[in-house]
Amino acid sequence: MALLSKNTEKPERTAGSEASLSIIATGMRITGDVETTGTLKIDGRIDGSVTGARQLLLGRGGAIHGNVHAGEVVIGGVVDGAITADERLELQGTAVVNGDIDTKSILVLEGARINGGVRMNEIHLAGDLGAADRQQVSGS
Repeated sequence: MALLSKNTEKPERTAGSEASLSIIATGMRITGDVETTGTLKIDGRIDGSVTGARQLLLGRGGAIHGNVHAGEVVIGGVVDGAITADERLELQGTAVVNGDIDTKSILVLEGARINGGVRMNEIHLAGDLGAADRQQVSGS
């Protein structure tokens, strides 16, 4: 058994193989739209839309004045705009949302405020029929 190997190949890394984390710190302000594919933690302020994040974490002191579209969204601060969470939305007790919400799953903790409509998408699996669809198929 050899301690050193002649095989010096490094494992391939694709653009999305590593989770990236971007932080907008307290006191930092961004004017303009933000787009990322990783995790975005915001404790500062963004005046613009945030799109594409796998996960968006808005801290208690953070604010977004624009629309949000991400996979998983956790809000502790203020959002003035619509939120679309492809998978899950969590509104902590300090959250304020002034806009419509569209998500598959939502958790609203006591104290959170929503000033807008909430729409929850239903997941339809191929071959899975709802009660209304079963009645149509059976002819009842």
